[in-house]
Amino acid sequence: MKAGDLVSRVFRNPQSAKDLSSRDWDLLIRQARYSMLLARLYHQLTANGLLDCVPEPVIKHLASASIMARRHAQAIRWEVLQIHKALVRLGVPVVLLKGAAYVIADLPPAAGRTFVDVDIMVPKSALSDAERALNRKGWISSHHDDYDQRYYRTWMHELPPMMHRQRQTVLDVHHTILPETARLHPDPHKLIMDSVPAGELEEIYVFAPADMVLHSATHLFSDGELEHGLRDLVDLDALIRHFGQNQEFWAKLVARAKELDLTRPLYYALRYTSRILGTPVPKEALLASEASKPNALLIVVMDQLFLRALKPDHPSCSDAFTGTARWMLYIRSHYLRMPVWLLLPHLFHKAVITPYTQKAAEKKAEAQPKLADLLDRPK
Repeated sequence: MKAGDLVSRVFRNPQSAKDLSSRDWDLLIRQARYSMLLARLYHQLTANGLLDCVPEPVIKHLASASIMARRHAQAIRWEVLQIHKALVRLGVPVVLLKGAAYVIADLPPAAGRTFVDVDIMVPKSALSDAERALNRKGWISSHHDDYDQRYYRTWMHELPPMMHRQRQTVLDVHHTILPETARLHPDPHKLIMDSVPAGELEEIYVFAPADMVLHSATHLFSDGELEHGLRDLVDLDALIRHFGQNQEFWAKLVARAKELDLTRPLYYALRYTSRILGTPVPKEALLASEASKPNALLIVVMDQLFLRALKPDHPSCSDAFTGTARWMLYIRSHYLRMPVWLLLPHLFHKAVITPYTQKAAEKKAEAQPKLADLLDRPK
């Protein structure tokens, strides 16, 4: 098989794994590991009855990743239980987002899915109470810089990331899915009101099917950190294939995108999942999503950017323009999140002031006498 993005090729057509050489398998494993898709690849091959064609040394890599992913899922379930215990007395809905939602709701993207933090969403009116309740149970803010605290609490769609002081687990508490300064304005109240129970835990929910797809699309195509963009695209593919088996889903998805002001992310989601992963999308849904497509020139530009950035973040999948494409999408993500008058000072602060203050703090810490030195110092 010709080298390149082998991960997307195998996810698009699992039967192509039969034609891989030993060198191809070696490259596929490395690409999948960089993309955080190694365990997902194991599940994909297993579901298609293809493990017999996998070389024995490769199976060991895949099976090991799958075992680690299962342990990760167990840890996430326990972590969600602790979050539930901390917040249940507030009497407000707590909506699990992204990876945690997939795991707790036992959805297809959960198979082999690993992720760093747990994301939840609560009504904005309950944000302060939720933060205090989590503080009492050991979660504390991991951002201590005054500028970062003010930036998150004034402009962003979430609190500064929280970390549990014993377990070191990271929790992101959202009150909506995009910053309030963003160009798109999905109504968080509608998202929460239409959410569905995630299981038996009281007040723990996940987004409704159409909203879950729209949130996944919005997160991927508004975010500037696309090192694991292919993993998120594979999530979208799995969600669409799963929910799309219900024909009523497609009409609901298109209508909901209009209602939530998320038609552009839906257009990109359907365009790139179908082009890269062969996601089956009804012609009517594709045509309906094209009502919000950008002009022809911008489509060409976005294709050049996303078709590079959504490949595995591995040297074998990069060309001379891949780094530039990812940088441009990073700038675009900030442009979508906030107006220029706010964006420029923010970028200047993060690029110039923050590194300076961090270095100053490090020098100050180094200059402070260590306790051991004080104890050893003769009186």
